[in-house]
Amino acid sequence: MILQANCKINLGLDVLRRREDGYHELETVMYPVRGLFDEVEVTRTERGFALRSEGLAVDCDPGENICMKACRLMQRHYGIDGAEVRLVKRVPFGAGLGGGSSDGTAVLLALDELFGLRLSEEELIARAAELGSDTAFFVRNTPQLCTGRGEVMRPFAVDLAGLTLLVVKPAEGVSTREAYAGIRPRVPEVSLAERLRLPVAEWQGRVTNDFEQTVFALHPAIRAVKERLLAAGALYASMSGSGSAVFGLFECESPEFPLLAGEFLHRETIR
Repeated sequence: MILQANCKINLGLDVLRRREDGYHELETVMYPVRGLFDEVEVTRTERGFALRSEGLAVDCDPGENICMKACRLMQRHYGIDGAEVRLVKRVPFGAGLGGGSSDGTAVLLALDELFGLRLSEEELIARAAELGSDTAFFVRNTPQLCTGRGEVMRPFAVDLAGLTLLVVKPAEGVSTREAYAGIRPRVPEVSLAERLRLPVAEWQGRVTNDFEQTVFALHPAIRAVKERLLAAGALYASMSGSGSAVFGLFECESPEFPLLAGEFLHRETIR
């Protein structure tokens, strides 16, 4: 069974408060990026789990890859006996695009189908939330207003159809730990949902990502990508998640954006 594990961008990201469990309470809208995806092929086997990885090199031991964690999680909960996962990695990691989370959720969905578990959406979301903070989003894979650690979701209507999306990943990455190290939680006067109901052309400066201040200070090259997107005519530009990818939304169908050494670019028209 082959699935396309697409990534996501964050339309705004507010860090509201630090929780007693050590996590932070967030509010963000996650939006699927359909054209940028990893390919996840899952085959049922007699016993044991194995991973074959192709494409971009994954920076962890195969046994610690989220795809294998997803297999072991499903084994613990439902007693599945074996599967082989072939991962073709195309989504850059360390980018705030949720590529790894999407891979893990794709494995959950494939195993549910292959083993005839017929899990409800509620069960799949619960299992995905055990893997990470933004994994549950990919069960629904539609625009969602996400709160809690990112795992509490409700559908959110936002129409970006017809706009051109550019996603730019600079050569350098950002660790989640360093992104959170300088964060100062705050509750904005106007909720993110209310700000996102404004026209896209009015988002800049209002729909913000709280990680940008810290990350931009540590990584001026990432700040420069956002500035270049705005200079190229983006209606709105923002860092996705905790970085380092930055995206821009354009009315122009083919905006010009020359790349610097080591940069990755994805371009698609939103349908």
